[in-house]
Amino acid sequence: MDLLRFNFVLISIFSLAKINLVLGDIGTATSYNPPYTPTKCGGNRNDQFPAGNLFVAVSEGLWDNGAACGRRYRLRCLSGNNKPCRDIGTTIDVRVVDFCPRRPCPSTIVLSSDAFAAISRNPDAKINIEYIQI
Repeated sequence: MDLLRFNFVLISIFSLAKINLVLGDIGTATSYNPPYTPTKCGGNRNDQFPAGNLFVAVSEGLWDNGAACGRRYRLRCLSGNNKPCRDIGTTIDVRVVDFCPRRPCPSTIVLSSDAFAAISRNPDAKINIEYIQI
């Protein structure tokens, strides 16, 4: 089988099986509620929060000694207990505004309550996510 035909067969198999290829990192997410200020990135400034309140605090692994401030991530819910994901294919874009407010941090990324509600039905769930810096 020549390479072109092999690639076509491989692409066809993936298309038929509707396999979701992971393009980012895998982690966990939980939510946190107001008050959100002061933050480690912007203190008490209200302009640090993006429209729609789609923002997050990150754990030590992503914090990068504060260099994470302002970084943007695209993430989606993959799974969790009792099917918490709104829609497996739905993604949201979030901005880092803080270091995880709890020690130890309960997840890789802690989403504002609005951001969490955009991808999960259960505000108390711990979900598995895929995320990539954008």
